[in-house]
Amino acid sequence: MSGDGQTVVAADSKGAGLRGKLKKVVLAYSGGLDTSVIVPWLKENYGCEVVCFTADVGQGIKELDGLEQKAKASGASQLVVKDLTEEFVKDYIFPCLRAGAIYERKYLLGTSMARPVI
Repeated sequence: MSGDGQTVVAADSKGAGLRGKLKKVVLAYSGGLDTSVIVPWLKENYGCEVVCFTADVGQGIKELDGLEQKAKASGASQLVVKDLTEEFVKDYIFPCLRAGAIYERKYLLGTSMARPVI
């Protein structure tokens, strides 16, 4: 990881890793089982503040309902939601459709297309 000109390596000579070196982590958060469980794990194992980030890529308001409460109940300090629908459509969906990117000749790659913009 690089930030302010310093590089943090995955483990120091004593094998302590990043423990104690991370003050804040931003987590791409969906509200599913994996991301909800990783919030307390990060806090417990790294002692850091966890800020959850969710991208609105047009998945619908019901998908976002209650997400902030769920993130905070998991131990996150906050949830940041950013509307990325325009960028998603313009920079990812249209190019994938133009390229004919489908899976097994029938499935559009909606979820996997959203990963890079998130």
